[in-house]
Amino acid sequence: MDVPATQGGTRMTRPITAGVDGSEESLAALAWAAREAVRREAPLHVVHAWRPQARDTAGAGDRDAQEQWVRDSVAESVRTVTGRHPDLPVSSEVREADDAVAVLLAAAAEAGTLVLGSRGHGAVVGFLLGSVGQQVIAEAPRPVVLVRAGDDGAGEAAGREVVVGQQGEPEDSTDVIGFAFETAAARGATVRAVRAWALPTVFTYSPGSMALADEAGGLEAYERKALGEALAPWRERFPEVPVIEHVEMGSAGQVLLSVAGAAQLTVVGRRARRTAVGARIGSVAHGVLHHADCPVAVVPHT
Repeated sequence: MDVPATQGGTRMTRPITAGVDGSEESLAALAWAAREAVRREAPLHVVHAWRPQARDTAGAGDRDAQEQWVRDSVAESVRTVTGRHPDLPVSSEVREADDAVAVLLAAAAEAGTLVLGSRGHGAVVGFLLGSVGQQVIAEAPRPVVLVRAGDDGAGEAAGREVVVGQQGEPEDSTDVIGFAFETAAARGATVRAVRAWALPTVFTYSPGSMALADEAGGLEAYERKALGEALAPWRERFPEVPVIEHVEMGSAGQVLLSVAGAAQLTVVGRRARRTAVGARIGSVAHGVLHHADCPVAVVPHT
C-alpha cells in the first residue's frame, strides 16, 4: 500500500517511483507512474541505473560522454512528464552501478510503489520478465507494478475494474486488498475481488475443515463467507468503492486471468518472507505476470 512516511514528526507521502532505461516499456511505466502519482497526490521519483560500456562497444564514447547521454535521456523523460502534468512534483536520480537490482530495491524501500516496464508479445505470452525484473519483484519490500510496452492508459480511461486475488484468511491478504481498494478509490473504479477454490483432496481433507464448510452451507458458501470477511474492513473504510465478489472453482491463476481481460489493473500477492531457496514470486503471481494483458501489481504480504 502507499503508506505515508514520517520525517521529523511530519507525515509525508511516499513517492511513486519509476525505473527507467530509455526503452519503450520503461517509458510506458513512467507514464503510468506519473498518472498514478497525480491521482494519489504523491510526488514522482525517476530512477535510472547505468553501467559504463567499454569504449570499443559500438557507439559508446568515453565514460563522461556516456554519463552525459544517460543524464540527458533521463532529463528528456522528466520534461515529457512535467509537460503533461505541470503541477506534479518530479525528482530524478541517475546511479552508476554494476547491480541494477540493488539500485531498484533501494529505491523501492523508499517508495510507496515501484513501477517497472516489461516487454510483451501479445495476450498469450504476456509479460517478458528479465532477470532484473524477477529479482526486484521477488525481493522488493513494497508493491511493484509491471507495465507493458504500448500501454496507454486506455483501460483507466474506460473505467475498467481493479481485479484483486484473495487467498487464505483475512489477515493473509490485508496488504493486497488494501492496495486494490486504495487504487480503485483514487481512480473511481470498481474492485472485483476474486477467490478461487477447489474440492479438497485426500491430502487436504480434515473433519474439522469440512465441519466449518457444512456450518456455512457447503464449500462454495464457505468460500463466499471467507471472501466477505476479508473484504469487510475495506468496504467500511472505502464505502464509495463498488465491489464485485467473485468466487469460482478452479486454480487461482486461471480464475484471475479469466477476468483480467476486463481489468485496468490486476493485483496479486506474494509472500514477503524468504525461503531456503531465496525470495520467490509465487506460482499465482508468476502466472498472472506472464499472461495478463493489463498492468499487474505484485504486493508483498506476510
